[in-house]
Amino acid sequence: MTNKPRSSGLLAHLTSLPSPFGIGDLGIAADRFIRFLDDAGQSYWQILPLCPTDLGSASSPYSSISAFAGNVLLISPEQLREQGLVTDDDLDGAPTGPENKVDYAAVTAFKDRLISVARQRLAEHPEIRNAFSIFCEHTKDWLEDFCLFAALKEHFEGKAWTDWPEPLRDRQDDALAEIRGLLADRIEHHRLGQYLFFSQFESMHEHCKDAGIKLIGDLPIYVNHDSVDVWSHPDYFKLDRTGRPTVVAGVPPDYFSPTGQLWGNPVYDWDHILNQDDTWWLRRMDHALTLFDVVRIDHFRGFAAYWEIPADHETAIDGRWADGPGTAFFDRLTKRFNPLPVIAEDLGIITDDVRALMAQYEIPGCRVLLFAFGDDLWDNPHKPHNHVENCVVYTGTHDNNTAAGWFAEETGPDERRRLEDTLGHATSPEQVSGDLCRLALSSKANLSILPIQDVLGLDGRARMNRPATIAGNWKWRLTADQLTAEIAQRLRAETIASGRHQ
Repeated sequence: MTNKPRSSGLLAHLTSLPSPFGIGDLGIAADRFIRFLDDAGQSYWQILPLCPTDLGSASSPYSSISAFAGNVLLISPEQLREQGLVTDDDLDGAPTGPENKVDYAAVTAFKDRLISVARQRLAEHPEIRNAFSIFCEHTKDWLEDFCLFAALKEHFEGKAWTDWPEPLRDRQDDALAEIRGLLADRIEHHRLGQYLFFSQFESMHEHCKDAGIKLIGDLPIYVNHDSVDVWSHPDYFKLDRTGRPTVVAGVPPDYFSPTGQLWGNPVYDWDHILNQDDTWWLRRMDHALTLFDVVRIDHFRGFAAYWEIPADHETAIDGRWADGPGTAFFDRLTKRFNPLPVIAEDLGIITDDVRALMAQYEIPGCRVLLFAFGDDLWDNPHKPHNHVENCVVYTGTHDNNTAAGWFAEETGPDERRRLEDTLGHATSPEQVSGDLCRLALSSKANLSILPIQDVLGLDGRARMNRPATIAGNWKWRLTADQLTAEIAQRLRAETIASGRHQ
């Protein structure tokens, strides 16, 4: 993204959009937000990962059974109705919880039922049946394993794949053939769900292109151990003969955590991966960059070096640094994509080897204004005077409080004084969101991304995620009356004034 024109965009996950069906979706909810982006003079829309979520992982988009599949909770009931796959009567019983929160259990049951209804009516629509068949053929390299894995998870009532009968755990051909016959109905259900998701996503992406909006997707570097990716490619990970990890991912102890963080994801066997001509990782990037115009890679530093911890340890203290794939991976990636449409999530402790890797491939990093006003050194990269052109500046991320919530709940007198010294005037919980948005827009950074909560000046109740907690995350939603023409025009004017309007 080096030497790109100055531009800006908004961060808002699809689940957070207003809709009458309990969760944002790929239909009218997304179309209305695209129009808001266009009216507000924005050029980018950043969203969180789109892979399947589940109630057992608190519906986190960063915890999934597949790195390739789509989240069927985002399927638009209205588009299914337009296609004749469901009727008005079928839409009765939509979740009726608070309009500003997602009730994931209710939404999951509702969308699963709609997919079943759509499948019953598929025979009446030969054009859709034909498109469905083409989709299944084009995606079979990941789709078939995913649908089987999802059906097996249901069959074994959520048990991890390492606890399945050994022939299925080890993917023995006879056992797989037999279980495919037994679970054929649910496998087909999951196939159709994926077709509906990706066909609707493609339509939404076309609407973005028509409006001149580029999509930024989010790609977690690691995958869950209990995922189809590890089950179907165990040789790509450091596992024992029963499929369990020998070492797991995390980060070492630091100022914020004396025991580090033990994430528990399996780590990659990069030597084995890089010996393959067409690796799972390259296919994953191909897939992501088909969906999105730009991909933000979470925990980018793991490509330079990563912290691996013995799997039987309870903390991250006794881990060790292991070499990531570095240039060996990115040389291959740039042969397919040049320039490389990637943003590095480089937050936390970043070492020279990570900086060198980003510099070599001109990959922009992230700057977060909520990190800019502490008592750290003057060379803090998040401070506005240290921003560079080839970076992306945020007021905050999905893991931060909102700007208003941060100011009211997390800052002390010294931090507020440093903020006001930077702004050149006093601020308040009511003003700080607008102040930080304008500060981000005025940054030297080529790209500025504003969380929609900060554009609206919302307090900490609108926070999306609290790291290291489970309850209450990923549920926040916009309400239909919040995205007003007045706010769009104000943001457009500020975007023009900062030289970011395209």
